[in-house]
Amino acid sequence: MAEHRIFRTSFASIYPLYVAKVERKGRDRADVDRVIAWLTGYDDAGLRRVLDDEVDIATFFAQAPAMNPDASLITGLICGIRVEEIEDPLMQQVRYLDKLVDEVARGKKMTSVLRGG
Repeated sequence: MAEHRIFRTSFASIYPLYVAKVERKGRDRADVDRVIAWLTGYDDAGLRRVLDDEVDIATFFAQAPAMNPDASLITGLICGIRVEEIEDPLMQQVRYLDKLVDEVARGKKMTSVLRGG
């Protein structure tokens, strides 16, 4: 299977889209940063570094300090596909983050979005 083009896309180009999505719904950048930290282990400095360096999505997840072991608790549909059934591990991580941002934008409580964390 050919590599999906999203893997070569810089995280810095995707991040503002996540922020804009949640801001349209009355949430803020801090909420996006919080779900990124929960899922990947990036702290503020690490996140700023990957944004400044414009690392691609594949590198962003490959170099994540600590993927959350509770990520497997993220279930449901994103783009019409069940995230728990995605076979490619990298695509599943991308969709996990999409799902978390979507839940923030829909106004879910942060304790629910972070799976009780």
